[in-house]
Amino acid sequence: MKKRDDMTFPFEEYERRLSELRLRIAQRHLDAVVITDPENIMYLTDYQTTGYSFFQALVVPLEDEPFMITRAMEESNVFARTWIERTRPYPDTGDAIQMLVDALREFGLSRKRIGYERNSYFFPAYQQDTIHTTLTEAKLLDCFGIVEQGRICKSPVEIALMRKAAIATEAGMKAGIEACRAGVTENEIGAAISAAMFKAGGEAPAVMPYVTSGPRTMIGHATWEGRVVNPGDHVFLEIAGCYRRYHTAMMRTVILGELTDSMFKAQELMKQALHALHDQIQPGMTVSDADNLIRNIISQNDVGARLITRSGYSIGIAFPPSWDEGYIVSLKQGVSTVLEEGMTFHIIPWMWGVDGDKTCGISDTIYITADGCESFFTLPKDFTVMPEQDKTARQDESSAALPVQKANSTEKAALVENTTSIEKARKGKSQQANR
Repeated sequence: MKKRDDMTFPFEEYERRLSELRLRIAQRHLDAVVITDPENIMYLTDYQTTGYSFFQALVVPLEDEPFMITRAMEESNVFARTWIERTRPYPDTGDAIQMLVDALREFGLSRKRIGYERNSYFFPAYQQDTIHTTLTEAKLLDCFGIVEQGRICKSPVEIALMRKAAIATEAGMKAGIEACRAGVTENEIGAAISAAMFKAGGEAPAVMPYVTSGPRTMIGHATWEGRVVNPGDHVFLEIAGCYRRYHTAMMRTVILGELTDSMFKAQELMKQALHALHDQIQPGMTVSDADNLIRNIISQNDVGARLITRSGYSIGIAFPPSWDEGYIVSLKQGVSTVLEEGMTFHIIPWMWGVDGDKTCGISDTIYITADGCESFFTLPKDFTVMPEQDKTARQDESSAALPVQKANSTEKAALVENTTSIEKARKGKSQQANR
């Protein structure tokens, strides 16, 4: 390992992560693992690139130095960002999997027990087939989750970094709420959110903000498409700020007009669910217990809404196409994973189908502490209600214009009267002259 002091975390953090991974490699009786998930590679090395659609892999032997397989263009990220000293790049005209096979042979692993992430998005079946048919003397075993076991609980330096992501999240949400006005487009709201997040130090999130209004809030994972926000609409916002690929996420709802009884009830139930979670969640509870706590509150409503999804998911490192770590652990029924200190979750007691045609949400990103949980945010949870333009004010504006209109009418009448008098005078003079 090349010791350096310019990475996202102190060098000792990466030494710890690698050491703990090797303990798990030994527990599984493996000689090496091939890691292809971008989040896992970054967690272990600080390596990142948007070019992860090209094959890349980190190989971690149990006892030897790790090495990376990358597209030649991406190799610069290894040198610029990571502690890795050994790389085997392949050209665009080359064969990435053949390069991996050759490197495994070069470093004495071609006849060993090798773990690989069988369900990685970025190690498709046809490439796995090539490994199996080419590296015939090795024993290839699925090791999915071996890195995630370390990622699921965040260290103190990770929690501190996620606070920076939270600053961007709150800045974006405040700007988005302020931008919600009748007559603006969803695009303009999305632009305000994005600009504020980036100005606050945030970086490109794994997913851009979700902005929907009116009936479009009922479309799952929709975002801005140019719709003009109308008076009386509600606007649903869900955003995630990002810093060094770590995310925190938040939902809020804006009402342009009157807060109806149904939407008020929805607001209060979501706040109640979040309050109950903060009051009761603690290490030792299962994620299924936490889900039931939230789901039971949301389900007991008389406004026609339901919690259509899981009630929360792990959040942290993310690359597109998603900002969550829900594949590691999600708050849903029947999952027996036990909560531990350092776990981080986006809690989403949102309500789909209020009055049959509205979706609204209030959410929170939390981390589990030794005896409970804490939020990354300080932003108020209530819906933001922006009443329609005050009718009295409009009437006052109209009244203010009336004197001008009356004055204009008076002036016109006077002008007509004066013109008539002049004409009469002229006629009188003409008649006298004719006589």
